[in-house]
Amino acid sequence: MNKIFVKTTNVKNFIGLVENLINKPKNIPKMGLVYGEPGLGKSQTALWLACKYDGIYLRASNLINIVVKKLKQNPQVIFIDEIDYLMNNYKTIETLRDIHDETGCPIIFIGMGLAHRKLERYKHLYDRFSEILKFETFGVNDIGLIINQLSEITFTPETIEYIHTKYNRFRQIVQLINKMETFAKDNNLAEINMEVINQII
Repeated sequence: MNKIFVKTTNVKNFIGLVENLINKPKNIPKMGLVYGEPGLGKSQTALWLACKYDGIYLRASNLINIVVKKLKQNPQVIFIDEIDYLMNNYKTIETLRDIHDETGCPIIFIGMGLAHRKLERYKHLYDRFSEILKFETFGVNDIGLIINQLSEITFTPETIEYIHTKYNRFRQIVQLINKMETFAKDNNLAEINMEVINQII
């Protein structure tokens, strides 16, 4: 399987969100929220973007008390993944708001499908979200992009459309690609067509 970071529609939208936050004027809040169902690539995208933007990637369980000092010395974008774990911890939520207010650094929360609804309870925090993005399930074009960029073997357009109807989690698609590549190598196949798909799925 090719080792490449696939820029799906969600990834492109996430990049846009980060760029928008970075480029906002000083008097505009720079907090963002990214949410969606598991398996759509939120965490991997956040890790990739943290590297790309020389940012800080934190899981909500990490210690945060050193962050303000470091950010004042070297302002960076902060990505906080699995924010759902903090939803019932008012003190930590307030601390994150204070970090944003004291440093002016963009902070992006990444959470599950209902994260935006849960965060609405914290009005002082939620009002600071000037950018909100929901990761959507993959369309046929995104499935095709993932398969075409990651797979070392060709999938016919019909198979991509069929996979779209059955699989919509990034992990599932990667596992399927791996399974199909192995099957194709073992059987000296040049491409994956519907006949092959029907044998495997």
